[in-house]
Amino acid sequence: MSPSKIRFSELVGEQTRAEIFATVLTSGPISRTQLAQRLGLVPSSVTRMLPPLLEHDYLRESDAAPQGRGRPQKMLHVNPDKHIVVGTKIGPAQVSGVVTDMAANVLARAEEPIADCTPETALSAAAALTSRLLSEAPEAADRVLGLGVGVSGHVDSDAGICRYSALLDWNKVDVAGPLREATGLPVVVNNDVNTLVVAERWFGQGRDVDSFAVVTVGPGIGCGLLLDGTLFSGATGLAGELGHLPLDPAGPMCSCGRRGCLEALAGDRAVLRHLQDAGIPCTTIPEAIDLARSPAGGSAQAVARSAFAEAGAALGRGLAGMCNLLNLQKIIIAGEGAVAHDLFGPAATQALEAHAFSTAARDCDIHVDPVRHDLWARGAACLVIRDAVGAAIS
Repeated sequence: MSPSKIRFSELVGEQTRAEIFATVLTSGPISRTQLAQRLGLVPSSVTRMLPPLLEHDYLRESDAAPQGRGRPQKMLHVNPDKHIVVGTKIGPAQVSGVVTDMAANVLARAEEPIADCTPETALSAAAALTSRLLSEAPEAADRVLGLGVGVSGHVDSDAGICRYSALLDWNKVDVAGPLREATGLPVVVNNDVNTLVVAERWFGQGRDVDSFAVVTVGPGIGCGLLLDGTLFSGATGLAGELGHLPLDPAGPMCSCGRRGCLEALAGDRAVLRHLQDAGIPCTTIPEAIDLARSPAGGSAQAVARSAFAEAGAALGRGLAGMCNLLNLQKIIIAGEGAVAHDLFGPAATQALEAHAFSTAARDCDIHVDPVRHDLWARGAACLVIRDAVGAAIS
């Protein structure tokens, strides 16, 4: 057998065991038969994959009460006490983090504002937050499995490097190395929206579908993809840069230095620019939301509503392109800006339906989930769990 075939076989084994673990975590206690049905596998494949998970005590099997006169059925469940995990999200204004057990139950959470988002400041804050969180967990030194980190932009997860983030103004920043040195922990780094994809897949609106996107709205427009049950990052971790889809070559300047990106048309700055161009001195999105929802009405409210509708229409065109390309089952709208969905959502839906090809819009369910910061961090912890389960038993 060629080396490439051996590697492919190992990779499939790692992915399948990680998916088995995730399914038991989210649906357990669950029988082997039910597990095979959930994953679309033949029972013999599940039987072949389970022994390392059981032998390494990631999963346990116990008897369930018999139904009627039947024999007791063996039920699989996660051993939550096997390890603890830290997950963090680095944003432009703060670092947030959680400690979870192996069932991704949050044991402790914390947030820390940062004075600036330079790599030195942000990574130092992330390391300090990790130490603070672990100090609250019993016997952490002997049980901690690793640290997961979510950051915006183009992230090379294999190298642990943020290659470029327009939102953070980072370029070729080593994330894993400094954090590994500061904490002494194995570090997994990924795009922050990818961490949300994993969290939604394990605990949220992505549990019932195999192909979905998480699209975050706010200062930037982010996107993470799960395709056929697998987190899709592309050749070098760049997949999902929906915010930098070029929609208008003559449009406003984007944070990436190019004109007319979706982010420049639908992000927070687009809404505020619309208001300021109309002579309305609005400097924050919460102010713009309050103005658009004001019961007083008036011309300022009309301009604010128009600003959100214009941003929503641009977002809808971007979503239509993604649906035409990928034929998704679901799009989850998340991020700080999702709280204004009542203001931009109708225009986004209208544009999506207008520009989607054939049944692409009808095939895709749109769900709004204005997630808390700690869900991003919990997703980063899930990435550590997923990778560790796949690697430790391969």
